[in-house]
Order: sequence, then C-alpha cells, then structure tokens
Amino acid sequence: MGDRVKVACVGGGPANLYFSILMKRVDPSHDITIYERNPAGSTYGWGVTYWDELFNDLHRADADSARAISESSVRWDSWVTDIRDRATVTVEQGEAGYGISRRRLLGILAERAESLGVRIEWEHEIDGEHDFGDADLVVAGDGVNSVLREHHAEHFGPEFVTGQNIYIWLGTTKIFDAFVFAFVETEHGWIWCYGYKYSQEHSTCVIECTPETWRGLGLDQGKEADSLAILEKLFADILDGHPLIGRAQADGTAHWLHFRTLTNRTWHHGNIVLVGDAAHTTHYSIGAGTALALADASVLAKALFEEKDLDKALTAYEHESKSKLRSPQRAARNSARWFENLPRYIDRSPMQVITLLGQRHSVMQPYVPPGLYYQFDRIAGRVGGLFGFGR
Repeated sequence: MGDRVKVACVGGGPANLYFSILMKRVDPSHDITIYERNPAGSTYGWGVTYWDELFNDLHRADADSARAISESSVRWDSWVTDIRDRATVTVEQGEAGYGISRRRLLGILAERAESLGVRIEWEHEIDGEHDFGDADLVVAGDGVNSVLREHHAEHFGPEFVTGQNIYIWLGTTKIFDAFVFAFVETEHGWIWCYGYKYSQEHSTCVIECTPETWRGLGLDQGKEADSLAILEKLFADILDGHPLIGRAQADGTAHWLHFRTLTNRTWHHGNIVLVGDAAHTTHYSIGAGTALALADASVLAKALFEEKDLDKALTAYEHESKSKLRSPQRAARNSARWFENLPRYIDRSPMQVITLLGQRHSVMQPYVPPGLYYQFDRIAGRVGGLFGFGR
C-alpha cells in the first residue's frame, strides 16, 4: 500500500491492538484508530495461555510489548491429570506454558499502541452501516459475533459448527502449580475441568460436560451461585477449599455455553478484512485462540508492508493465515471430539487415559481401538516416533 495508510480497527481485542502496534512500528505516519464498544479495562475472560513459540515470536516483532507481557505472565512446565478415586499423575512437558490475565494483556497492548500514536476510542459502538469515511482499510476484529462480518455475511460466507458438550469459563483463587485436567465421575456421567494459573492470585477453570450430565446434576436450574456451589463440591479435591468465581448473566443464571467453531469462505471484502475470532475460532481445549489472533495481526501487517496493492495484500494475508491455521484447526477439532467421546477412553488404566489424553490431537486416534493405539504409541516412542501417531 501507499506510504501513509488510514486504518479503522473495529474491536479492541488482541488482534487489532497488536496489528496497530506492528503497523506503527513499520511506519509511524500511519493513521490508526481503534473503536471499542466497551469501557477500558472491562474485558471478561480470566486468563489466556500461550507457549514458547509465541513468546519468541513476540520478542522478534516488538520487544517492548513482549517484555511487558513476560513480566506479567506466570509459567508452568508440567501437567497433572486427576481421575477421581483412581489416580493423580504429573507429567513433565517439553515446552513451557504461560498464563496471563486477559485484562492485563489487553492493558499492555493498549498502552503500547497509544504510546506509538494509535487512537483508541473506548465505548464507541460500531454498527454494520457505519461510515468510515476515507479509511483505506477497515479491520474487523470484533469477535465471533462480528457486526461488520454479519453485515456482509453473503460475501464472507460464515459457517458455524456447534459442539455437543456444554462448558463454563470460571476463575478461582486456587493457584495451580501445573496445567490441570481433573475428571469426576457422577451418577449422571463424567464432568471435567481444565485449570491453569494466570497470575499470582488467580487461575482459570473451564468446566465441561455433556448436556445430559449438565441437566442430571441440576446445573441447568437456579442461579449462578447454585451452579458454583455444586461445582465446588464436585471439584473440592483440586480446589482445596478455594471458591469458583463466575460472571452471571443478566437474569442471574450461569453463563453456560456450547462452543461454536467458526470458519469463513473468504476473509476480505473490498477494504474490509477479518482478523482473530471474527475470522475463525478454535476449540478452547488446545489453548491457541490468542496466539492465532496475534499471528493474524503479524501476517496482515507483513502483507500490507510487502504488497502496495490493497487487494493483493489482503489476498496474500488470507492465503498465509489460512495456511497457518490448518494444523491448529485440525488439532482443535480432534481435541474437542476426544472430550465429546470421553467414555471411549476414560475407563482404561490411568496411564492409558493420560497417554490418550496427551495424544488427543491425533488424526488417527479416533479410528484405532484405544488399547491398540496406546501400544502403538509406546512402540513409536521407543523408536523415535517412527509411526508419528501423535501428529
């Protein structure tokens, strides 16, 4: 594109904030405004995760923001699987994991963006008919329910696939030393949680089960406080007496959801381009959402720098980002299906369950009897991954 670009970013999430930072670093003359409908600091989401690879990418792209993110992050290098009344096993992992408060992450990125001259207009609602005047580029980073995308839905071609299981995103004052998977069997079926720390004061707890278990436990009834009380009893062993913290809906009920996997036929239309959750979502069980949003920002900024023609730049961005997305999307689909088919795996020996859980991204595991897969995995490990069963 030209030397000076006027950009309107809709949504103040990680993708748009990071994109604006990278654009300003390339050329401080770029005119960039971010429109965010919520007040500053009002985000919801507890903590987010990222891994060594992203950590290294952040340092290469913008060392200042990477340094601030690093200083506000907590780290773990193992994961614990707790199968009620059967086993608790700790496994060291090769790659370090990191957690950071979503609010703190957004605060760091917003502060960095504003220091570079980006304007952020908080509490500024954008509708689909909004006129951005002479903006050269409009970046739709307004989430899975993107207003701009839906206004041009016929062109973008969004498709949603709704998951079978139901989940809730919670916080807790229990600080987990490792990434925790905890499975609890009830008379109505299994219920489980993913737990990880994101600060020195709080951890995230994502709790998931089938709709049948959800209704059988009475989690579909009453106020949020009633649901939290039930869940605190079920997961008392890992919570050590600490409370769960939620965010009730307007009617006081708990915020239970079915995960929706979003894809779009195309990611750009005229001068509008989709990034982050407006373009794609991946199941939370692989912890890649934030990393993928930041990757979109990086690829888009790079494409705009390398290609002067806007349509060619957006086409290049879409091609590269979709290519990078294929592997995590496949892993996320397989991971979600593993949990949707938990009874197939959970009644095996603890070590088999843990191995199968660790290999839940595999494209082969759903088609191989679990016991046989476990044996193949052990053989593959002994001969240096000859069979590639975990890929």
